[in-house]
Amino acid sequence: MELSLSSSLHSNTPCFIPLSRNLSPCISRQNLVSSSTSSFLRRNLTERVSLKNNKYLIRYRRRLIMRSQSSTVINDDDDDGFIIQGVPHLTDFLPDLPSYPNPLKKSQAYAIVKNTFVSPKDLVAENNIIQKGSPRGVHFMRAGPREKVYFLPEKVRACIVTCGGLCPGINTVIREIVCGLSNMYSVDDVLGIQGGYRGFYSHNTVHLTPKVVNDIHKRGGTFLQTSRGGHDTKKIVDNIQDRGINQVYIIGGDGTHKGAAAIYKEVESRGLQVSVVGIPKTIDNDIAVIDKSFGFDTAVEEAQRAINAAHVEAECVENGVGIVKLMGRYSGFIAMFATLANGDVDCCLIPESPFYLEGQGGLFEYIEQRLKENGHVLIVLAEGAGQEYIAQSMKAGNGTDASGNRLLSDVGLWLTQKVKDHFTNVRKMTINLKYIDPTYMIRAIPSNAYDNIYCTLLAQSAVHGTMAGFTGFTVGPVNSRFAYIPINRVTETQNIVKLTDRMWARLLASTNQPSFLGKPEYLQGKFDKETMDIINRMQITSI
Repeated sequence: MELSLSSSLHSNTPCFIPLSRNLSPCISRQNLVSSSTSSFLRRNLTERVSLKNNKYLIRYRRRLIMRSQSSTVINDDDDDGFIIQGVPHLTDFLPDLPSYPNPLKKSQAYAIVKNTFVSPKDLVAENNIIQKGSPRGVHFMRAGPREKVYFLPEKVRACIVTCGGLCPGINTVIREIVCGLSNMYSVDDVLGIQGGYRGFYSHNTVHLTPKVVNDIHKRGGTFLQTSRGGHDTKKIVDNIQDRGINQVYIIGGDGTHKGAAAIYKEVESRGLQVSVVGIPKTIDNDIAVIDKSFGFDTAVEEAQRAINAAHVEAECVENGVGIVKLMGRYSGFIAMFATLANGDVDCCLIPESPFYLEGQGGLFEYIEQRLKENGHVLIVLAEGAGQEYIAQSMKAGNGTDASGNRLLSDVGLWLTQKVKDHFTNVRKMTINLKYIDPTYMIRAIPSNAYDNIYCTLLAQSAVHGTMAGFTGFTVGPVNSRFAYIPINRVTETQNIVKLTDRMWARLLASTNQPSFLGKPEYLQGKFDKETMDIINRMQITSI
């Protein structure tokens, strides 16, 4: 077999390396996935390691990622497309780093656990449904405590920072990181970085102890304050180095995780023993790979209050129309799940699905039909729904916020006015319309019981990972099992509602709303050919 290193080994995309049946037994799988030079490969080709029983399929920890920080993937033809996607480890760039026995061996809490430590053979499958004969697919490292740690508790100085918008559960994550470090690993030096990334170089910190964070999980928002933008990698890492910080816990969404990846790269280039971990946060549930983001369940539950209020207002008057706007800049998960949970909603509008107002099969026709049948109608829409349509009709701009997110027009107010104008001026009908926007009320509340448990597991998994020496990773549930995931996997794409999946079909069946798949002639003039082609192919991301 001819072995060559291509330029793909130094890219930011996963590298798939097939292992031939004729591969010489002197080459271990772990040696194939190094980002070093060819001399490093030649040096390792002399190591005689048996591949009996595929032992080394699992031995991926230290060399499974490239020093270019992109995630390395192994694809073994002998194992039905079994792919392992690992995360960086401090020993990748600090090979002489000493390890120590995990103090959990002496923990009363873990004494009753049959298997205190996670086996290196434990993997979590990205897809839990496969067809017979198909590739087994990507697998991630299972989260949890390891037998060896790479930090002495008395020498740990950890820090926690929160970035981006608010979300139920942030305070629970902060609390459980502090309590996890203290109760499980006897770490008592934890700093809270106040005000987002800017806090690193603005010297805004607070010392965190279990007593300080004891009841913060009962409050909404973030105990540490937050901000958007303000990421200066060099300044941040300078500050980390100056303060002697060696564990960095970063709570945030897509943009925040890109910043965490940049911090990790800078830390590695300086050869610092600093573990960097991201904890995914977004109320919209638009983070890829993981099952669900924390705070989402709370948001769906809290949205019921607004939807129920709008329903009462609508059904208690003649021709009542209730409109509720929920969060969902690019993904309509909150609106979709809140609609399914409620049962009274007549129509749900989300960013992934185009809709139109006038003509056959349009929203106005459907509203009039429901008013005639039931005397009232209830509409739920995500904040990102119909933004391109609004931009063209209102000639709105395309500005962005400090995080680089597109500034959205208020689709709720826009739709409210459109509905009023149509039925008052065109249909000559009297309607009683009530518009409710609970956006900031939903994201500012404390997390519910389910999300509190979820946040606890997230925080503890992150603590176990950093103490074990892993770095440059994020943590989250994959098929209900917590796993360590390369940061680039959660930032390379966004999770959106797939209009061809069964969940959206279930919603359409529940509400009996039109799918808005018709192509009225007047729409052809409002959207360019490329946009219409996307709509026609049902590969919709935002419109």
